[in-house]
Order: sequence, then structure tokens, then C-alpha cells
Amino acid sequence: MSVDTPSPAPDAQHPTRPAARKAGGGLRPWLVWGVGVGAYFMAMLHRNSLGVAALAAQERFDVGPALLSTLPMLQLLVYVALQVPSGVLADRLGPRRTLLIGLVSMTVGVGMFALAPTIHVALLGRLCIGLGDALTFLNVIRLVALWFPRSQYALVSALTGVMGGLGQLASVAPLSAALRAMGWAPAFLAAGGVTALMIGLVALVVRDRPAGSAPPPAEASLSVLASIREALRAPGPRAGMAHHAAAMGPYTMLTVLWGYPFLVEGMGMSPDTATLLLTGLGLATLWISPALGAVVGRYPGVRRPFATVFVTVFSLGWLALVAWPGGPPVPFVVAVLVASATGGVITPALSLDFARDGIPAHRTGVASALVNVAGFTTTVFATVSAGVILELLPEPHGGADFQLAFVPLAVMTAFAAVTLLVVLRRYPSRR
Repeated sequence: MSVDTPSPAPDAQHPTRPAARKAGGGLRPWLVWGVGVGAYFMAMLHRNSLGVAALAAQERFDVGPALLSTLPMLQLLVYVALQVPSGVLADRLGPRRTLLIGLVSMTVGVGMFALAPTIHVALLGRLCIGLGDALTFLNVIRLVALWFPRSQYALVSALTGVMGGLGQLASVAPLSAALRAMGWAPAFLAAGGVTALMIGLVALVVRDRPAGSAPPPAEASLSVLASIREALRAPGPRAGMAHHAAAMGPYTMLTVLWGYPFLVEGMGMSPDTATLLLTGLGLATLWISPALGAVVGRYPGVRRPFATVFVTVFSLGWLALVAWPGGPPVPFVVAVLVASATGGVITPALSLDFARDGIPAHRTGVASALVNVAGFTTTVFATVSAGVILELLPEPHGGADFQLAFVPLAVMTAFAAVTLLVVLRRYPSRR
């Protein structure tokens, strides 16, 4: 079978298994997914919660941009470092127990961050949040692979990305309003309380697989190294890694930390306008992912031309933004931000669907983990390098300073885009 054709659903591969009759049928898969994706919603809220709180955090902990950038940097480093272990846990320990561990870690971390008297305690809290975050997304995707047929994988993965996007949006306007109305500690403690409620919901509702289905046979399990080699040998995960690195990094970096300061300090927008723009962009682009996921599920051949055109235009836009003499005009910046938001929301529909090609459903964890590693490695480096560059430049920071700070991001995005084009050039076409 060509890898650009959806691989058979687990029930097609094993027609005698009870799972074949259960997967994708009725409301139960959607209920399990709904609770699991609620945990992912909270993970995304916590991951991006420092964005609108960046300037307040500088004052609260009396730190500069470089040290401030270590808060999301360490959190994302933990996320990246734990992706492959998280994928292994998803495949071996099971989604339910791993999600519970992640939610407990996030709840503890948010509480520490809310009450942190110093930057060091805040760093420890963000590390706990990063640990919980790392254990969340892949296990939701693992539930999708086990509860839904292959033809629905792109759509449900895209809907998972939509819920993550809503979590990002909740970390902008609602959290900004809560910080202004309630103050630092009450706002973050309230978010931690909602996360604690999710622990009970996951324990009550989520199950690893449909009732009556048998677990994968013992011989289906591979060692960690063998799982990684299996994923890297398949062109699907390689394409997914390159696409994730190209499309996901810019918008994540902006929402995690630097988007709000860039718009306020670099572009001269008011705080309310910057918040409205970031929120509006997220809302305006959310529909793209499920629409694309539905099309990809039915016509997988559209993935290659769509990804080729998008990453080419997207990377050229970021190169133009950082190289524009005298600073880019606001309409162009907004256009690049729209493309960045689009890239952020379509990654589940494309990157993870690429990663499924050639990988059995019961071993999707490691392949998905490698895709996440690629995207978040770009994000971590771009976030930290921007903070270091801004730290070296005199304050107040203007538009030219942010252009220089975003050069590493633009270069890495362009490199990942070229890599994807090379991989897709030799990608087997649909028969």
C-alpha cells in the first residue's frame, strides 16, 4: 500500500478483534475524546499563560528579558525532552494513567507558580507544568488512534488541535482579564483548580480502549530504540517532523512569550489592541484545521500540494518580516501573524497524519513524539534566542530590535520548509 493512502484502521487489520466492531461507533469514543481533550485544553492554557503575563512577571520577579525567557524555555525543554518517554508511556502504560500523572503534575506546578515568592520557585513550578504538558497531548492522540478508525484520524486530530487553540485563546483575553481583576495569585490558582477537576473526570470517564477489545499482542511491542528506528525509516514521520518544525514554531513562540511584547513595544499597539489581535487571530483560524482534517481523511493526496504551497509562502513571509528595511508595515505583520496562526492550527491535521503513514495504530506514540520534538525544538531555540538578543539590546525595545530577535526563528522556519520540500519531492504518491 502506498504511504500516501490511509493505512487500514486497526479493525481492518484485525477483523476478528472486538475492537474492530467498537472503534468509531456511537457516542462513547467522542465522550472519551472529549474528556481527554479537556485535559489538553488546560495544558495549552498553562503552556501559554506566560504570554499576557510576561510584562507583569518581569515586574513581579524583577528580571530582564533573557532571564524571563528561561521560564517558558525550561518548560518547553522539559516538554521536548520527555516527548519520546511520553510516547513510550502512551504505548505501554496507557493513556488514562499517563494523563492522570500529567494532570497532577500540572496542578502542582500551577500552584507553585501562583504563589512563587522568587524566580527560582517560579522556575520549579514551570518545570512541573512542562512535565504535565508533555504527558498530555500524545496520550490524547493515542486515544484517537485506538477509539477511531483511520479515516477519521486526521479530522479528530484536527479537532484536538482546535481545542488546543481554544486553550491558547483562553490564555490571552480571559487570563489577561483575570489577572487585572483578581491579581496574580488568585488568577493562576483558579486555573489550577479547574485542572484539578479534570483529574476526577479523566479517572471516571477515560478508558484506554473500547470495551471488550483486546490489548495488542505482546510481540507487537518494540524496544524504545526499535520504535524510533521504525518511525525514522518511514517517510511519513519524517515528513511530519519537517512540517511540524516549519509550521508550528512561529505562532507557538508568539503565544508562549513574545507576541504580546512584540505588538505592544515593537509595533506600538495598545495592550487592548494587541490582546484583541492575538485572540481574534486564534478564533479566526480555528475552523481551518477540522475542515482540512475532513478533506485529508477522505482525500489524503491533497496533503502534499497543500503542505508544499503553505510552507513556501509561510517561510518567505517570515524572512521578509525580519529583513524589511525600516520595519514592516502593520498590515504585513498582521498577514504574517494570520499565516502563523494558520500554521499553528493545521499541524495536527497534517503533521500527525503524515506520521501515521506506515506505523501500526498501537505504536503511534513514538512517531507522534518525534513529530512533536521537531516542532518544539524549533520553538525552544527561537524563544530563548529572541530573549538573549533583546537582553543585549538597549531598552526600550523598538520594532528593529524585534526584527533582529526573530532572525533565528525565520532562518529555522525556512530551513525546515526546505527540508519538507525535499522529503515530499520523493514522497510516494497515491496509487
